[in-house]
Amino acid sequence: MRLIERIIEQLILASRWLLVPVYLALAATLAVFGIKAVQETIHLFEKVLIMSEVEITLAVLALIDLALIANLLVMVILSGYETFVSTLDVEEGQEKPSWLGKVDAATLKIKLAVSIVAISSIHLLRAFMNSGGIDEKEILWLVIVHLTFVVSALLMAVIDKIAFAQHRH
Repeated sequence: MRLIERIIEQLILASRWLLVPVYLALAATLAVFGIKAVQETIHLFEKVLIMSEVEITLAVLALIDLALIANLLVMVILSGYETFVSTLDVEEGQEKPSWLGKVDAATLKIKLAVSIVAISSIHLLRAFMNSGGIDEKEILWLVIVHLTFVVSALLMAVIDKIAFAQHRH
């Protein structure tokens, strides 16, 4: 019976490697964001002389939005892999983000929530700046969704502080 239990435990432990294709797929999507960023930049420089200040600001906000989402992907890929699959072995002299290895699952959730709030803020700002094409009801819903993200992030941080802060050292 002990042998069966040990085999089951080893299989369950090894099942974490089933997450690898998910992290690889997320890493592949970074290329999509890179291509889109280059496309947006080329578009910006092609029309910079005929664009208004608001249009340039909206284009830059779109690039910032892409960067925030790409950063979010990197954070999920690296910290998720290291937290749930295997420690990343970095060669001597190879760069490793300073936060890597210090982010547990709860901290990752809070960082994700804060990133989502930042992305939502940019979308809301873009909607306000481009409000000529958006009705008040749509802007109201964008504000409600954004505030929901803000409150959720705050509640997650408070719960994390209450429940887990004393265990981190």
